[in-house]
Formats: sequence, structure tokens, C-alpha cells
Amino acid sequence: MTQLDQSLDLDGYVDADRERWVPEPAKSRERTAFERDRARLVHSSALRRLGAKTQVLGPSSDDFVRTRLTHTLEVAQVGREIGKALGCDPDIVDTACLAHDLGHPPFGHNGERALAELAKGIGGFEGNAQTLRLLTRLEPKVVAPDGRAVGLNLTRASLDASVKYPWRHLQGPVSAASGKPTHKFGVYEDDLPVFEWLREQAPGGRKCLEAQVMDLADDISYSVHDVEDAVVGGRLDLEVLGVPGERDRVVEAVQTWYGDAVSAQGLQDAIDRLVAARLWRPGFDGSRAALASLKDSTSQLIGRFAKASQLATREEYGTGPLTRYAADLIVPHETLAEILVLKGLAVTYVMAPRELEPLYHRQREVLVDLVHVLSERAPIALEPPFAADWVEAENDAARLRVVIDQVASLTDVSAAELHARLVHPPRHGGPPVLV
Repeated sequence: MTQLDQSLDLDGYVDADRERWVPEPAKSRERTAFERDRARLVHSSALRRLGAKTQVLGPSSDDFVRTRLTHTLEVAQVGREIGKALGCDPDIVDTACLAHDLGHPPFGHNGERALAELAKGIGGFEGNAQTLRLLTRLEPKVVAPDGRAVGLNLTRASLDASVKYPWRHLQGPVSAASGKPTHKFGVYEDDLPVFEWLREQAPGGRKCLEAQVMDLADDISYSVHDVEDAVVGGRLDLEVLGVPGERDRVVEAVQTWYGDAVSAQGLQDAIDRLVAARLWRPGFDGSRAALASLKDSTSQLIGRFAKASQLATREEYGTGPLTRYAADLIVPHETLAEILVLKGLAVTYVMAPRELEPLYHRQREVLVDLVHVLSERAPIALEPPFAADWVEAENDAARLRVVIDQVASLTDVSAAELHARLVHPPRHGGPPVLV
């Protein structure tokens, strides 16, 4: 029986939402199915590895900056509160938030671009598609009776909530500016069976409400927290928002990196609103008082964005629990513009300058080298689970996917260490030399 054939329970969910791809023996009723999903994420090795993966600045750059793990925990807290206010099951939202970055490789988006280039001929690489692969295949937890690894074997509702881009490669929305489909996608071709199962009865291309909450929580968290990290790290002085030329740079960065969903004037208006709100104490000096004031600003911004979206959604859909496909999250245009301004600050003063640093290019070289070396030495050089996958792979494309799975699973630290063991530095500008 499918979701649409069943009547809703009092919490807004039906039996189909609690189904797992591979049925499991009945357990005690001390915890709900969704509570078990969250517990499986919390205890996963993939979540632990996020502690040594780059968010914006590398984990070793100083003791303050956020890693993928600390960012993930913050997203989960923000998302859980938004979801709970709207009537979503908080454990479903929490699970989706904890899972949302699991598929990101070493070195953040820099590493993602390197692997995407290497995987062009086999369907690409995308952190969100890799997340689904981890949840449903790679993370060791449940094995089906026929011997297939099925990852954490989460419920349909939790898996669907973790899918930020519910479409295949080059099958997503078309950009009005470029006329091309988005490069973001949520599933590789050989993971389609589980994707089709979890999307059963879901409207094509539409995210469930819990996934929309996760997506907003991610946007809020990294826009606000990246600015906080940049201020503390001395890379950004928020007084630039009062300098016309610097404001123009921020607006240009937003439209270059994130498109034209908000006009230049709309972004300028958003800057005016943020400045008028007096959320920041001028003259950050690193003192406890300044750090406390900055943290208060962070809290106010999170509350500002979350509350605006909650109120707008409730105004549209009324009271009562809002779950799955019963509603869409309403993010006011002004709120979107203000979030984009904060993203633009991080791009202008942290992310764009980093792309010119030699280290940034070196990180990509490390991942490219590792894919080449591990492909040449497979299966011996692969970790045992990936070595088994490589042996079972049917063709060269499938074997390359296995190697990329292995490299994507590494942390910044383990990628650098494995590279040091397997590859000698290049001599006289030549190719890397295998150890």
C-alpha cells in the first residue's frame, strides 16, 4: 500500500513513511522508527569523518573555525527547531540535517570539483548524490539477505528528507540565465533502484517539506557561521557594509556565485536592512566581550531568518502538523536576499581569495593523483570494503566509481597521508611517481 492510499496518522505520517528498503525484524516500541534513524546517523563512521573535513577553512587552520562536523551539528539544531515549529517529526529533520554533508569529499567544494572532473565520463560526482550512496550502500550497518550492503537502511521518510536534489544528473531545473539544467543532482544511475523506492508517490522534482527545512537550515547556518568565522579570523570587517564600493563587490559576488534569483537592487536593499538592524558591534578586537557580542549577532540572525520562514509558511498553510508533501516551506524574498548577502560576504573575503592560493590547487592535485594511483594499484591499494566492490564491478566505469567512492570517503588529513605514502613528489614538473 502506498502513501497516498493510506490515511494519515495523528503525527502526519503513514506506515509507508516508516518502511525500510530491506524489511527488518520488529523491534521494541521504546523508540520510534525515526528515532532509530537518527541514532544510526549519530553512530555512523561517515559522520565521525566530518570532523576532519573542510567546511570553508581547513580544520587545521586554527582552533575556532568550523569543520564539516561542527557545521552539521549546527544545521541539525537549526533544522530541528524549524521543523518542530511546523509540525514535522523533529527526528526526521535531524537525520536529514546530520546526513546532508556526508558525501562531501576531502577539501570541501574544491575537492568536489576535482572529483567531478575525474568522473565526467561515468555520470559525474556530486556530494549530494554521494550522500545517498553512503546512506544506502557504503556505510556499514545492514546487509540484505542476498548479501547486498544497504547502508543504514533508513526509513523512506528519512531518506527522502535527505535528498536535497531529487533528480538525476542533468535532469534538474533549467536556469533561466544559462538555459542549461543545474549541475546539482541527487542520485547516480546505479543507485536508481533505491532512489525510485524512496521517491515512490513523490511529485517529480519536488522536495518534501522536511528536505526543504534541511536545505534552509543549511543555508542559514553556513551563511551566518561562515561570516562569524571570517570575522574572528581577521578576514572580514563588517564595517565594509557601509562602504559603497565594497557593497558593490559583495553584490557582484552573490550574482556570480549564486545567480540572479535576487536583483542587484534587492541585494543592496537587503544590506540596508541588515545595517539598520544594528546586529553587529563595531570594531571587533577579539576580546571576550567582542566574541560574546558576535555570538549574539549570530543567534539573532539565525532567529531572524528561521522565524520569518516559519511565520510565512504558517500564514500560507495554517495551523496543524505540516509534513512530507502537505506543504512547501515559504522563505520570504527579503529573507532570501539577506541570506545571500551573508553568503556574498564569505565569497568576497574568504572563498574567492582562497582560489588563488597555491594550497587550493595542490589539494586538487592530491585527489587527482590518488584516483590515478588507486586505479592503477586496485584492488590491493584499496580498503577491504572498496576492494571487494572493485572485484565485483562489471566494467571500467564501475571500477572507477569504486575508486572515487574510496577517495571521497577520506578526510583532509587521511587524503594527505595516503598521498604521501603512495606518491612521490613530481620531479622537474613531471607527473607524480608511484612509490
